[in-house]
This record gives sequence, C-alpha cells and structure tokens, in this order.
Amino acid sequence: MTGENRHIGKPVPPRHHDRLVRGHGRFLADLRAEGVLHAALVRSPLAHAAVVGFDTTAARNDPRCALVLGPDELAERTAPIPTVWRLPGQPEDSIPLAARTARYAGQPLGIVVADSPTAAEDLAEAVRLDLDPLPPVPTLADALAEGAPPVVPGTTDNAAGRIRFGSPEQDIASAFSRAALVVEREFTLPRVNHAPLEPRGVLAEYDPGTALLTVRAGSQSPHAMRQDLCAVLGLRADRVRVIAPDVGGSFGSKVLLYPDEAMVCAAAVALGAAVRWVESRAENFTGAYQGRGQRTTARLAVGAEGRFLAFDAHIVADLGAYATQAGSGPHQVTALTLQGPYRVGAAAATVTGVYTTRVPTGAYRGYGMQEAAFIRERLIDEAARELGMPPVELRSRNLIRPDELPHTTHTGLTYDSGDYGAALHRAAALADRPLPPNPPWVRRGTAVVSAVEISAFAPSALLEAFGIEWSGWEGVRLRINHDGTVTVYSGVIAVGQGIETSLAQIAAEGLGVPLDWVRVELGDTDTAPHSDLSAQASRALTLAGGALVVAARRLADRMTTLAATFLDTDPGRVTQKIDATADPSSPDAAFHGADGARIPWREVAHRGYRGWGRRQRTDPVRLEESVDFDPPQLTFAHGAHAAEVAVDLGTGRVTVTGYWAVHDSGVLVNPLIAHGQIVGGITQGLGQALTEEARVDAEGTPVTRSFREYTIPAAQDVPQDLVVEHTCTPSTAIPGGFKGLGEGGTILPPAAVACALAAAVPEIAHTLTSLPLTPPRVRAALRAAGITAEGGIR
Repeated sequence: MTGENRHIGKPVPPRHHDRLVRGHGRFLADLRAEGVLHAALVRSPLAHAAVVGFDTTAARNDPRCALVLGPDELAERTAPIPTVWRLPGQPEDSIPLAARTARYAGQPLGIVVADSPTAAEDLAEAVRLDLDPLPPVPTLADALAEGAPPVVPGTTDNAAGRIRFGSPEQDIASAFSRAALVVEREFTLPRVNHAPLEPRGVLAEYDPGTALLTVRAGSQSPHAMRQDLCAVLGLRADRVRVIAPDVGGSFGSKVLLYPDEAMVCAAAVALGAAVRWVESRAENFTGAYQGRGQRTTARLAVGAEGRFLAFDAHIVADLGAYATQAGSGPHQVTALTLQGPYRVGAAAATVTGVYTTRVPTGAYRGYGMQEAAFIRERLIDEAARELGMPPVELRSRNLIRPDELPHTTHTGLTYDSGDYGAALHRAAALADRPLPPNPPWVRRGTAVVSAVEISAFAPSALLEAFGIEWSGWEGVRLRINHDGTVTVYSGVIAVGQGIETSLAQIAAEGLGVPLDWVRVELGDTDTAPHSDLSAQASRALTLAGGALVVAARRLADRMTTLAATFLDTDPGRVTQKIDATADPSSPDAAFHGADGARIPWREVAHRGYRGWGRRQRTDPVRLEESVDFDPPQLTFAHGAHAAEVAVDLGTGRVTVTGYWAVHDSGVLVNPLIAHGQIVGGITQGLGQALTEEARVDAEGTPVTRSFREYTIPAAQDVPQDLVVEHTCTPSTAIPGGFKGLGEGGTILPPAAVACALAAAVPEIAHTLTSLPLTPPRVRAALRAAGITAEGGIR
C-alpha cells in the first residue's frame, strides 16, 4: 500500500467517538431486558479457609429472593472452567466454580438473585458462611517457605509447574565463564490492577422454549467465552450466543470467562429468565484478575569488547489462587522475549509457577513483554555503568542489524524485519536537549531503552506446538449489500482502540469506495466469524486487517467482472470511478467501459443479487467473501523510548519531565488512532513505573480497594513534552504490511523511567530493581546511599 491510498494512512477520527460523547453508548449497564432479575455474589472475606457451611435460610425466606446457588447447587449445575495454557507439571487443568476451599479474599462462593440490585446485595449479606480459617500464603516467599500450607487441596506444596526456554545450560555456563563482566540482580515486578473505565458485567437471558442462552457481556473474546460457557453449563454451541456491546476498556481483564460470570449464566438457566450482574468498583479491585506479579533473578554476561555473551533468568510467577485459562502465559512470554532486540551468544529463562492465596493473575497490556524489557534494560544499564560506557553506545553495539533479519532468538522467536538501531538513535536524538539548571535538591537524568513487540499472535501451528488450546487464525466476512453499501463482519472486538474505524478504512481502500459506505459489525457470535483470541495481543488489526485485504481484493475483482458482463466488455477494459462524496446509486459512482458506457455501482450490486451477469453457472451468486487468515509467522513491531526525569532528593518524588517514543509498526492504517494507542500505553506504563501496585496485608486481605489507595496516572503526571514518531518497515507476512501496536506503548516506560532515575542518581542505580518507584521507596534508597535532602552526601 502506497502514499496514493485514499483511506489507508489517513488520520480518520474514530467513528464511535461522536456517539459516545453524545451519551448514546450501549454499555452493559445500559442494556434492558424484560423482567430482568439482579444478581450479587457471596464472596469469601478470608484469603484461605475451608467452606464448612453455606446457610441460605434467611435469604431464601425473603420474598425478594428468586434464587440462591451455593457450592452444593453449583456442583450439580456446573462443571469447572477448562484452562488452555498450562505449565508442565501443573496440578490443575480447570478452574472450580463449586469451591469447597476459599483460596483468596473476594473469591465467589455462591450467588443470590433478587428483584433489584439492592435486594440482591442485602440477601448476599444474609447468607451465613461458616469458614474454617487456614493459614494464608499471600506472598511468593510465604508460598515457597518450608512447610507452607498448600493452596490447591490435595497437593503437598505450592509448585504450579516449570518450563525452560533457550540455550542449553552448558552454553549458558560457558558464556558466563568467559565473561569480563557479570551483572546479576533480583527484580520484583508487583501485581497491578487493570482499572478499566467500565468494570465487568453480564446480562444472561435463558429461553426455556428454545433452550437458547443469550449472554451480553463486556468481553474481549466472545467466542472464547461461548466455548467456556458450553463446557461449564453443558450446552450445545448453537444454543449459546454471546454479544459484546460497547466495552469500556479491558487491557486484558475481560479476555476470559470468570467463575462469577459463569455463576450468573448458571442462575439464568436455572430460572429460565434474564439475570444481570454489574461489578462494583470495589469488586473489580478485589475480585477481578490482576496483572504482572513476578520475582526474577537475572544476569547478563558481557565480553571484553562490550559484546553481550548471555542472558539468563529464573522467573518465579505468582499465579494466585489458581491458574487462569491463560495461566502462566504472560510469564512464559517474559522468558521468550528476554533477549529483546539484541544479538547475544546465548540466552535462556526458566519459569516456575507458584500458587498463593491471592486473586489469580492473567493477561495485562504488555503481556510479559513489559517485564522482560524492565529486567533486560536495567541489566544493560547496570552493565554500562560498571563498564563506564554510555548506555546508548552499549545498546547500539549489540542491537541486531537490519541485514541480520530475519533473526531467530535463542528462545525460538524469529524476528521478521525492522531497523532497531535507527529507532534507538532517533529516540536518543529527540531526547538530546540541555537540562535546565536545578536547585541542589533536584537531579535530572535521561535514558533510552529498546524493545520488540510480539504481534499477529499467533499462528495456529505455533499454538499447537506449545500445547495452547486456542486457535490463532482470524476470519472476516465482507459483503456488498444489494443497495451497494458494504458490511464487514469480524470476530475481533472494539475495546476503545478504534478497530471499527481501521477495518472500515481497509475495506474502503480495497474496494475503492467512500468510507461512509462501510459499516463494521463486531461482537456477536451469531454473526461474527470465529475468533478465539479476538482483540488481544496486538493482533486485531494485523490479522483481521490482513484477512480483510484479501477479501476486499477478491470482492473488488468480482464486482469488476460483473460490471464487464453488463457492459459487454472484458474486465481488463473496465474502470471504476467513484467520487469521494458519491452514494452507491450516483452517476459519480460507476464502472466505465472503454467505449464510454457505464453502470452505477449500486446497479451492479443489485443485479448481482439477482444472480445475473455470471459468466458461468458455477460462479458464486452472493456478493460476499469470507477469508480465514492463519498467519505464517509472528510479526514483530519494535521501538525505542527515551525518558527524562527529575528527582526531588528530599521527598524522593520522581517527575517525568520529557518522553520521546519512536515506533515501527509496519503500515499504519490510521495514524491518529496509532498515536492515541501509543500515548495511552505510555501513560499506563508510567503509572506502573511510579505509582501502581495491588497490595494485600499479612492475612491476604486486599488493602487497595478503590482509587483512594490505588493511584493511576492523572493529566499532571504525563509530561507536556511527549513526542511520538513512527517509522515503517512493512511486514512481509501480513497482507497489507501491518504489524501490531496495541501493547508497544506500555512495554518500555517502566524501564525508561528507572534507567533515567539511575542516570540522575547513579549512587542508587544498583537498587532500582523493584516497581513502582514511589517517593518512599526512592527516598529510602537515597537515605541509604547517604544523599541528603539538600543534595549533599553524608
């Protein structure tokens, strides 16, 4: 695709913005259903306890009560939720709904349905839980301690399996034996909350007459949700329909079916009615899956000339009370991407899963790659400091060159294309500005870091090879309607990333029609092509867009061939001319023959629907193309970020005063949306660098239960000097040349900020191995280094 495109590469404002700003959004809480009942969950107040009793007498005797399901009833009506991505040796392959042991504070143990939300909450509180407390194990240290009580009943310890990726152990040992410098650190990446604008919710309606369960849910993956519901409730696939309305953000929190959501659906089936549950903000903080959560010991071996000899890491992954469907997946991605964009003699990483009595962890934007970038870039920065070498020079010396691509890493990832050095040096150039004079108690520093981003996740063959029980292909259906308008059906979901606009641009480009002719339909398993992974892992535009490029090309050829029949000429002599403001029936939207004859676009479509104009009886009638695209390989976007920070030596407060990002995501369909995605990701990453941490007390009880205790970035936390630039290395594996970018903005900010802080205060650089870099944590490091509030050294 070139600069001559009418739609690709244009900064088109997202179509949904006007509708949402005017208050016409259709989020889960906005939906209505006749006779709808309301659900509330009965949750464990303890992090670890045996469920001895679940007394529902008071609730059932209340006239407002429609249904109560406790562990016994749930065991009769449901099966566990299957998992799809497991560690070797993982003791559980499913997620229990009928829980006899509470494994985290906030775990749903039962459900109450009543005639109003308030009544449901009242009746949930009326259920009497008889819990026999068990010792909590809220931290990795607790879980791994000798004699620690097992979280999973029937097991002897808290090990959840183990896997190793990369070079043979002897290669790692050899590299470190030859090293001129070895840098080793222990890194702690805390849990974080997704904190989407809209919490989770489900409206489930069961019709006993048709045995149809219709579920409306704020889901990132409706088809995957349907599959899990079929397994849990024992229903046929054609008797479960999942529809995603407007979804107010997710960041990975809504990609899976949760036990509480399954309980709502089970209640709807039991009642033969419509049941709604909308998660409260407190429930979202304490009961929704969290992201990150790992402790890693990592080391880097550097040769005498500053060449990287080996990376090695041992990752201990906090899976929480049970492994979710994706389970240890994010931590495995940390291991797979540890090497990053660097040429190195050997690299390996081991992932050990551990159960704790905390809410489970799962997917979060940046999916393991943010953790890998933080570990790797901090090691490199520390190596540069010990070598007395500028960090940019050390990175540049070891980056994979364009002429070395494709390049297969030691963990088996094959990078396709890009210029990693160009991005690094451009980000460094953007950040190269004189630092302003500072008072003695303020220091400033700048750092530049680099990463690759997995996108087009994932070829089905790769998923099969890893034993990940999802499909990786993506389908689209492109239709020209009888009136000449165009409809796109896709299995990917809109979660605020503007995908409906980008897909419309691709379809309009491929067909050569105005953008307003195209409508994009998403989120309904009855009409959308199958999509297990949908809108996650930087894949929606890449794979659905790639499939749509092929579909549009085929359908455009069919329309030209039909027009040629009606114009009594050859297809090669037909020209399509459509004015940008024309409608489908306009004379300015027509196919032209060489002799001056013409036929309007709409007329070609209308005749085509009659079955007229086919050159052979076996030619298809329907003006529709379905394309299932299974990518031949992963694609890899890449980028470099530079951060400038100021640190107050008295308070320990770190302020980001400048931020510059250079990204290469292949061909950009919509630069406006791409810019918003990167800036939003950077902001999210800054929060994880500086403020965000989901915490519990010693008993495993959550202490971050609202935005009063959990601080996300505000406008004043984002520097005014924030610059995003894009370069373009088209993918050779994806029709259209697209690569993903949804996670790229989030991956590098923690590493960039931490390395910039190390540059500002090198005396504490060796301590900057844990996030977030809160004022108390930084101030403690400054005092331990003897740095006074006035900037002096004691």
